[in-house]
Amino acid sequence: MNSRHQDWHPADIIAALRKKGTTLAAVSRCAGLSSSTLANALSRPWPKGEWLIAEALGVHPSEIWPSRYFDPYSDRILDRKARIKS
Repeated sequence: MNSRHQDWHPADIIAALRKKGTTLAAVSRCAGLSSSTLANALSRPWPKGEWLIAEALGVHPSEIWPSRYFDPYSDRILDRKARIKS
């Protein structure tokens, strides 16, 4: 796996949110979740949480978590948004 496919460190995600003037807890509360709920997306795959964080940062989740969004065989982006429950 090349460096292009390395996930952001959780501290980098938190720092990026702070640079945008928000926090992980604030993004979580704005989405109607408990303030600590989005922290789950930092340590385990959770498409809904990943999209909420990515939208707050203005990027696609595949930029933050390439290991979760790229097929290792074809190097194509996986459609994980379809896995989000309405």
